[in-house]
Amino acid sequence: MTDPTQVTGQTPEPPADQPRRSPLHERHAALGAKFAAFGGWSMPLEYAGGGVLREHDAVRTAVGVFDVSHLGKARITGPGAADFVNACLSNDLGRIGPGRAQYTLCCDEETGGVVDDIIAYLYGPEHVFLIPNAANTAEVVRRLRSAAPAGITVTDEHRAYAVLAVQGPRSAEVLGTLGLPTEHGYMSFSTAELSFSTAGLATPEGGPVSLVVCRTGYTGEHGYELVVPAEAASEVWDALLAAGEPYGIRACGLGARDTLRTEMGYPLHGQDLSPEITPVQARLGWAVGWDKPAFWGREVLAAERAAKPRRTLWGLVALDRGIPRPGMTVLAADGAAVGTVTSGTFSPTRKAGIALALLDSAAGLAQDDEVEVDVRGRRAAMRVVRPPFVQPSVK
Repeated sequence: MTDPTQVTGQTPEPPADQPRRSPLHERHAALGAKFAAFGGWSMPLEYAGGGVLREHDAVRTAVGVFDVSHLGKARITGPGAADFVNACLSNDLGRIGPGRAQYTLCCDEETGGVVDDIIAYLYGPEHVFLIPNAANTAEVVRRLRSAAPAGITVTDEHRAYAVLAVQGPRSAEVLGTLGLPTEHGYMSFSTAELSFSTAGLATPEGGPVSLVVCRTGYTGEHGYELVVPAEAASEVWDALLAAGEPYGIRACGLGARDTLRTEMGYPLHGQDLSPEITPVQARLGWAVGWDKPAFWGREVLAAERAAKPRRTLWGLVALDRGIPRPGMTVLAADGAAVGTVTSGTFSPTRKAGIALALLDSAAGLAQDDEVEVDVRGRRAAMRVVRPPFVQPSVK
């Protein structure tokens, strides 16, 4: 596949002691956003007149739009680029074809820990586009560059693009209003041109915008992620909000993104995944191409898988009013520490506290067992479950 969104425009780098800003920063400020530092970026946490609960509800019942431009962007090109990426990252690109995306992991060769979790866009044998997490992009690019043979180019393009996530049961209607494709299957993508006149909007000075539409997301709802040239991000953002107004669209911040992904049991790097947490421990064996001859960390992960991990990621649901938070200790009935909460929040959908927690295998805990979490000195009762906490409708 060809990629029409090659651009030369770059958002300016801030001074080294200041967080990066999205190309949509001024749009967020105009909407009364409350900003928070995240992965070296200043990003909207929530918006005035909404708040996390309303933004969360909009995605579950109608449609929300997130600016996730802090996510990294890296392009690998050259003869054998796809084979090279496949020999580095965990999942098997051979399972998919051009025009498909895949969740995959960059693992450490020596420990098997997760350096980052990534979405890989496969354009063809000589072209792969990666979306890593903000704080880890430089390290992922460094590792790929260090391993790349002659003829393979690894380019960090984090400033060249914005990423907008349109999520919720009415997301297809919003994109359809703008003439964008919506019928492609889950984890597939296509290039498209946004013609503003289709929705009765004024066409910006630069004319129609070429972008990539992918059927992906981090909420568990039917949705799309748009990879947009940074220089056109504001016009596309405005068009989405205008087209989505009849469908109840809301601008949503990272607070709602966190409650939505936690309800799905989706891991967050730095909490549920890290260089100290392996995909085997995090129940991400499905994102590992175990039959591939090579990927970073293959031998140590295969050994851990065969021996069974010393700890495993489980879900917890509060049986009382306790709200678990990252870092809190999980206790057995006898008071012995048996694990640690990695992600925890109040679930707006279930109206209860929920968490992901790494539990020691030696404790022998299983589905529906009861444990307690030390919530600021009070022992809150929790039930052990397998996520998701809310039934997904992503597919």
